[in-house]
Amino acid sequence: MYRTHNCGQIRMEQVGEEVTLSGWVQKSRDLGGMTFVDMRDRYGLTQVVFNMETRSDLCQEARKLGREYVIQVSGKVAERSNKNPQMPTGDIEILAESLKILNKSEVPPFTIENNTDGGDDIRMKYRYLDLRRPEVRKNLMLRSEMSIEIRKYMSEQGFLEVETPVLIKSTPEGARDFVVPSRMNPGEFYALPQSPQTFKQLLMVAGFDKYFQIVKCFRDEDLRADRQPEFTQIDCEMSFVDRDEILEAFEGLTKHLFRSIKNVEMEGQFPKMDYSEAMSRFGNDKPDVRFGMEISEMTSLVQGKGFQVFDALEYVGAICAEGCAGYSRKQLDALTDWVKRPQIGMKGLVYVKYNEDGSVKSSVDKFFDEAALKQWLGMFRAKPGDLLFLLAGERNLTLKALSELRLEMGSRLELRDPNVFKPLWVVDFPLLDWDEETGRFHAMHHPFTSPYEEDIELFNTDPGKVRAKAYDLVINGVEIGGGSIRIHDEALQSKMFDNLGFTAEEARKQFGFLMSAFRYGAPPHGGIAFGFDRLVALFAGIESIRDVIAFPKNNSGRDVMIDTPSTISGEQLDELFLKVKL
Repeated sequence: MYRTHNCGQIRMEQVGEEVTLSGWVQKSRDLGGMTFVDMRDRYGLTQVVFNMETRSDLCQEARKLGREYVIQVSGKVAERSNKNPQMPTGDIEILAESLKILNKSEVPPFTIENNTDGGDDIRMKYRYLDLRRPEVRKNLMLRSEMSIEIRKYMSEQGFLEVETPVLIKSTPEGARDFVVPSRMNPGEFYALPQSPQTFKQLLMVAGFDKYFQIVKCFRDEDLRADRQPEFTQIDCEMSFVDRDEILEAFEGLTKHLFRSIKNVEMEGQFPKMDYSEAMSRFGNDKPDVRFGMEISEMTSLVQGKGFQVFDALEYVGAICAEGCAGYSRKQLDALTDWVKRPQIGMKGLVYVKYNEDGSVKSSVDKFFDEAALKQWLGMFRAKPGDLLFLLAGERNLTLKALSELRLEMGSRLELRDPNVFKPLWVVDFPLLDWDEETGRFHAMHHPFTSPYEEDIELFNTDPGKVRAKAYDLVINGVEIGGGSIRIHDEALQSKMFDNLGFTAEEARKQFGFLMSAFRYGAPPHGGIAFGFDRLVALFAGIESIRDVIAFPKNNSGRDVMIDTPSTISGEQLDELFLKVKL
């Protein structure tokens, strides 16, 4: 037997017992007459004592132990004289009576501790060592706990877990597919699924009225903190339901997870906000409503006053930062540089200070008198001590920039409390989104999203105004999940494909199997998919989903640990009837 207990298990109740532990050497301290070794496994740490007076042979062996050696220790549990309240096992220690080295270790390339000295690249290369760190291990344990709770809850609600294929048909809508060549079908390719969308709809046609799956999805797109080329969804679909029934069902799942995992009660229904309202008030479709500082449009108020910068541009908007009138010129210049960065894209920043003495100071007070500036401040019900920021430009770009500035100021002013959770549903998205580059409409969500019945006539006159029966769950400015009521009628689905620029032949080639299925009694249905990685990251209080995935890719989509993607041999290429063109 390698161990009788794990390294996080022993307490005062075991004092006097003989135990055997196995694990890794976290660190050792040689104090002359005694050597102290902290042993670690996935459950925690235990201090082991080697005493020169009672077992000099063992003490000499313990002094040779290096970090990350794998050892087995047997001994008696004793009460510690210098207890460590920071450790769950801090009241006890093991008085070693035997020591066995199970495996030696080279000196690791970084310290296996929460406050490690390893950078991202080196930790990604040695991810199996990084996973030994308590902080990372805790995230993976949280992920496991959440997946268990999801399966329990969904099963209790009558959902059936059904696996769908990983090798599917490529579709050009949305992000790029990862494609897989077929050796048995030369010149033809599978795709890895961006989601199980069509399959879960087919399951509804098949009569499985409540489906779910915790499923891997794949998208070949540019990466950032909350994106990975392979990610995990909680994928769900229901038949004979309307929008609000779906929202109620998955509010229930969300509340259950917060209650069971974080001991947080979410009372009442989650509020709903129209997409258009979210964009005008917060500048994006995933608003963080933990704090105010909302955007207000000022275009009509500031234009026509002779200030060319405002007069020549489409949109002027502002936010009010409470208590920031004391910002120095250096701080304001730094914020101006911040909004000029390429990722924000603004030409400059206008400010209005409402000083504590009631006076007003602005970067444009040469063009607007105090009465005008106070009128601006009045729009925001600003108080002495507040600071107004204005941005101007093309409407959508400026709203996006104001959104980013709002979030940045919210962070600087510590208004985004990670221990406060504010969920809401964003609803009534546009069905279609015009793409200037391709000169056609694209589905804002996907081609199977149902429009509102009363908007169907707009397909013929103004397709951009057609509203979708779509919805996103947003918590603290993070899009946790999204879904829609689906089209279940072949004629309406054909109309949707027409507006997306598909010819009848293209639609039949790519989605003929689904349209064919609709002819055999497709029920009304809809669903949702939660981003499981994002949800775990939210619960863990971190921003990057990489830290809740066991073996993630870096920002270039590479797994630097196993060095992939990589080239394959000429023989493999020949088998697949492929040539590489660089």
